[in-house]
Amino acid sequence: MPIHVIISLHNIGFGYRISGSGRLQRRSDFMAGERILLVEDEDRIREMVKEYLENAGFSVTEASDGAEALDMFGSSEFDMLVLDVMLPKVDGWSVCREIRRVSSIPILMLTARGEEYDRLFGFELGVDDYIVKPFSPKELVARMKAVLRRSRTPSGNVFTADMFEYKDLTVNMSSRKVTIDSKSIDMTPREFDLLSFFVKNRDRVFTREQLLNKVWGYEFGGDYRTVDTHVKMLRESLGKYRSLLVTVWGVGYKFEAEG
Repeated sequence: MPIHVIISLHNIGFGYRISGSGRLQRRSDFMAGERILLVEDEDRIREMVKEYLENAGFSVTEASDGAEALDMFGSSEFDMLVLDVMLPKVDGWSVCREIRRVSSIPILMLTARGEEYDRLFGFELGVDDYIVKPFSPKELVARMKAVLRRSRTPSGNVFTADMFEYKDLTVNMSSRKVTIDSKSIDMTPREFDLLSFFVKNRDRVFTREQLLNKVWGYEFGGDYRTVDTHVKMLRESLGKYRSLLVTVWGVGYKFEAEG
């Protein structure tokens, strides 16, 4: 049974705290031993993940079905949620969807299934990253830390230019809004981060590895399909401007537009 990891940064550890309802609360200092709610109905997998996470310094609370997980999430504070998809009572996708109704907390999914459909479905739910098994435990923790680093600021990036305009395409960095022909375009947070990075670095070619480092914050080689899937989603969101995002065969991607 594949397991999925959802990282819920209720305590982002950089001077602020995000509650389960998504409210930003100031805190005096970084709190070590982030609290994780581990939701897995298969005892062997749950114990294995719990042991590794505790060895990495996390504090772990367990739940064995989706309904119990939602109750715990609503009544207690957790920094991260480790969630299996195939759960009794309420499945993992539904748990994720319910949490997304009240929180924009970053999400990292871990699964044995690497098909594009699964990645797209997860990203459309608001997932920030997707790791396919087999995986290295060190990579898992490193990616978790990368999500924490990206959460230091609301966008994960700092831009000196506040607005980009090309014909009737407008990208507002401050409000994180994209419009085409004065109509608002819905994007996931990671889609916007990727678009913002390309806009800021127009006409420069970036490899997938560079994009994982610059946009996702990874300091190691990750799954390049994460980049490809987000590029595909971004092109669909851009509609008639999809051609601005150019594939440089054998290298990577670049954004071509005159600002």
